[in-house]
Amino acid sequence: MAEYYPPLGFHFKVEFTNIEGEFQFQSVSGLTVSLETEEIAEGGENRFKHKLPVKTSFPNLILKRGLLVNSDLIKWCRKAVEDFNITPTDIVISLLNEEHEPLMTWNVVHAYPVKWGVTDFNAEESKMVIETIELAYNYFNIQE
Repeated sequence: MAEYYPPLGFHFKVEFTNIEGEFQFQSVSGLTVSLETEEIAEGGENRFKHKLPVKTSFPNLILKRGLLVNSDLIKWCRKAVEDFNITPTDIVISLLNEEHEPLMTWNVVHAYPVKWGVTDFNAEESKMVIETIELAYNYFNIQE
């Protein structure tokens, strides 16, 4: 165990089940799950309230990359946000090792776009235009 090092987070792959193409992203965030609780007061017990688990919740998935023109992914996003033509898809996010093999894989289920945007344009700065895609989804599971 002394030779184990935690993996680095810069080598990953994102695949969309129903959208053709290779997609490279600068960052992926939102792979988080939390357990929501409900407080219940017990009659006669004034020192505390019972906290009971209710459900799990998942925040939106946020993907960032350099702006691509005529991308099939952006066409899918635009159909959803402009035409309200929503076609959910599953997404597979893999953290890769040095041989480009998956160390861990997150299967994101029933994802669809809820927001798309680009960074601000500024004539005083020379930086890349980054597009941000925000996706709602039902849940994810992890494969190791």
